[in-house]
Amino acid sequence: MNESPPLSQRLPSVDAILRSATGSLAVVRYGHGATVNAIRRVLDAARQGARAAAIGGPDKEAVAKAALDLIEREDMPSVRRVFNLTGTVLHTNLGRAVLPETAIEAAVQAMRQPIALEFDVATGKRGERDDHVRGLVCELTGAEDACIVNNNAGAVLLVLNTLSPGRDAIVSRGELIEIGGAFRLPDIMARAGARLVEIGTTNRTHLRDYEAALGDGAGMILKAHTSNYLIQGFTKSVPPAELSALARARNVPFVHDLGSGALSDLKRYGLRPEPTVRESLAEGADIVTFSGDKLLGGPQAGLIAGRKDLIARIAKNPMKRALRMDKIRLAALEAILKLYRDPDRLSETLPTLRFLVRPAEEMAALAARLRDPLAAAVGEGYAVDVAECASQIGSGALPLEVLSSAGIAITPAARKGAGTQLEALAAAFRALPVPVIGHIKDGALRFDLRCLDDETGFLGQLSRLHVDRRPPE
Repeated sequence: MNESPPLSQRLPSVDAILRSATGSLAVVRYGHGATVNAIRRVLDAARQGARAAAIGGPDKEAVAKAALDLIEREDMPSVRRVFNLTGTVLHTNLGRAVLPETAIEAAVQAMRQPIALEFDVATGKRGERDDHVRGLVCELTGAEDACIVNNNAGAVLLVLNTLSPGRDAIVSRGELIEIGGAFRLPDIMARAGARLVEIGTTNRTHLRDYEAALGDGAGMILKAHTSNYLIQGFTKSVPPAELSALARARNVPFVHDLGSGALSDLKRYGLRPEPTVRESLAEGADIVTFSGDKLLGGPQAGLIAGRKDLIARIAKNPMKRALRMDKIRLAALEAILKLYRDPDRLSETLPTLRFLVRPAEEMAALAARLRDPLAAAVGEGYAVDVAECASQIGSGALPLEVLSSAGIAITPAARKGAGTQLEALAAAFRALPVPVIGHIKDGALRFDLRCLDDETGFLGQLSRLHVDRRPPE
């Protein structure tokens, strides 16, 4: 009896695969070179025995389909849309603030065609890119002047390097903040060339501590808003108004890093108040730095507002060019700032605020509509229930603020192997065309619906959810 030759000898040629229906389709979609490369990789894997079962033998259509699948997987964008069902509105790992359509349109226009970025249309001479938003920032905060860089860490770095190089920057020990990604204020101060002078203790710092530290080498008093943590109990901190008075008396700048960047009074929207930029400047801060993509609800940016003479020095620092904003985000930021001119409608026009004030009953009704489709998608091995949730703002803003929310809890029916099942289920939801990102807590995969604003798109892809329905061993 003659034995058939091994698979490696029966595989079709690259040319034959290219001429197949699927091979031709791949060439049309992705080009000849990319298709040939993918085919060769599939054939190489098959020759090594790794893909023999996957491609179903020496059929040219099967090889072509495996190659097309490979190209499509690798062609999928790495920076891609997801459904943020984590319960964290400003999720740093998921891009923080979602922009409104007006900002998106402005960014698209800046990408699609030439714009007057650093060109004064009225005079025909060179302009300054910060001018596009300088007036808006001053209008909304009461600042004398403002400049913009690419993020708030850059803003703090630039301010320190301008106002306190080789000099003392005095800051309370309880305000030596660390934020995500191991960003630490002392490290930024060192890179900026400022000498860190930490005063007081972790929980208590007095005005006399600042007074004692203000010697001839003082470059500034720095107050960092502890937006991502709170120190409670036996505590003492010096109010900004007292620090500004001391700074003026000693002729040193008082810099207030607000971080989260609230431009509007959050109390009017039913949220716990957060210091606003206007309040900080009114209390006497010479310079205030804040983020664009946190509570402000805009693109990544670092905004510096305050005294005109100090802003002029900061803007002339050579580091400013290295930290400057690009045209796309600048256009988006301008559009966002204009929304703040109408605070009565801000909860409707600004997605970040709209998510934060979304009524719990609205999310509960959404959860009730999603329960049955989700139950059908995951199968009988799981219990799917409407559940109460506690959302958070995120990105270091209002760390103790908990927002009543509603969502879905998916629990394995069997206790044995439940943890493994939940991890696999979470991975299956992340493998959908638009990954669904939730979190596992208390024995269930939980989806907080506060940020779900595309119910149709969410439901439309559930048919593509692949759940392992085998009982756990």
